[in-house]
Amino acid sequence: MTLKVTVGEQEGWAVLCVSGEMDLLTSPVLRQRVHDAVADGRRRIVLDLSEVLFCDSSGVGVLIATRRLIRSFQGRLRLILPAKGAEDGSHVNRVLAALGVRRLFEVFPDVPAALDDSATPLSA
Repeated sequence: MTLKVTVGEQEGWAVLCVSGEMDLLTSPVLRQRVHDAVADGRRRIVLDLSEVLFCDSSGVGVLIATRRLIRSFQGRLRLILPAKGAEDGSHVNRVLAALGVRRLFEVFPDVPAALDDSATPLSA
């Protein structure tokens, strides 16, 4: 399966909607889109992972590298996890939790919540 990444902007945030599978072959697509957004001066990024069906360690590596890149520019990174994320144990959420890195990310249930600076992230 392929990985599709569409990039938009909402309320001053770059919103990257990701769908498909994040694995060794496809994760570089997301890495490049993030780098392109940062090169365009975007420092507030939402990764909408609600349509991601599978994520292996290389996908997690891209998420961690994205976090590191955004933080190096004093930016903000927020994740949207599939099907309510932390509330129902989606695949991406389970992988992040199993690897002990879920707590590194601000996770929200949907894009409107991620764009709302007064919203509270989902608990780890």
